[in-house]
Amino acid sequence: MSKNKKAVLLISLGTPDSPSWFDVASYLSQFLGDGRVLSSLPSFLRFLLVNLIIVPTRAFSSSKSYKELWTERGSPLKFHMEDLTEKVRNALKDTHDVEYAMRYKNPSIDDKLASFEKKGYKEIILMPVFPQYSSAANGSFLDYALKKISKWNVIPSVKTVGQFYDNDDFLEAFKENIIKFDLESYDKVIFSYHGLPMSQLDATYSKGRCNDRNCTNGVSGDNHHCYRATCYETTKLLLDKLDIDDEKTITAFQSRLSSNWVEPFSDKVIEEFAEDGAKNILVISPSFTGDCLETIFEIGVEYEELFIEKGGQKLDYVPSLNSNDNWVKCIEGIVRRL
Repeated sequence: MSKNKKAVLLISLGTPDSPSWFDVASYLSQFLGDGRVLSSLPSFLRFLLVNLIIVPTRAFSSSKSYKELWTERGSPLKFHMEDLTEKVRNALKDTHDVEYAMRYKNPSIDDKLASFEKKGYKEIILMPVFPQYSSAANGSFLDYALKKISKWNVIPSVKTVGQFYDNDDFLEAFKENIIKFDLESYDKVIFSYHGLPMSQLDATYSKGRCNDRNCTNGVSGDNHHCYRATCYETTKLLLDKLDIDDEKTITAFQSRLSSNWVEPFSDKVIEEFAEDGAKNILVISPSFTGDCLETIFEIGVEYEELFIEKGGQKLDYVPSLNSNDNWVKCIEGIVRRL
């Protein structure tokens, strides 16, 4: 039995319990019903939109997609988190107990924190595994977990990790995966980040909007928590580590739900590259630390089909960090510095 007085909870987005329509619909309802995800709508309208329109419409297609990527170990996102947690647990075994939870579905934050409360840790570290801060992901994870802990009779010291896009071990972990590909052989390289509504980016600032700043140039001034700025900064930091012509790279955003999301859109960029004569492109997605539906299926299947349909020949995707040893080193370093 562990004698550690400190614990780490790694928090990821979540995944359905199975690829069945019911489990996918339940997951989507919980995910899209989060007030920080569809933040521009009043709760009542959000409930109606999600449960009467979006979930019934998307659950069938999403269920089909999940069935294609499901493995004997279940969802890739879940088993990669299991492998990562085991490695981090071993790296920190002398000082910290390590668990993981999903913001939506299982293993739940509720269950993991209930276990932490019973064990009476004197310090808990909450670490969302998303490198760039966003209210919809990191903010939601931390908000939910902190509200749960606030109701405990004995509240321990709680430390949080907001973002780590500029952590050198994180960047080295992605570099390790990227340089396995012959970068010279590609006509274009796309750094594709998960998209967000522009309203969420604007909400980052107490005055003005995201478009009032030069966020496409990276982090400077008051945009250090702007998702667009930190994504562009991540691209810059990775390019500093790679032997690649900056002129053939672009930062773009995928998985949009509407046209009012941050641009450029990855699928439109891919179409334009193909129509302009690009034959081979490489896609890197440094906003995901674990492969999931958005990387394996959206990029690896849908975007490849789109590229070939428009005249391209080959689209390759750089795998995410999953349980890469440098990624483990990154988490260990962050925890020990805290």
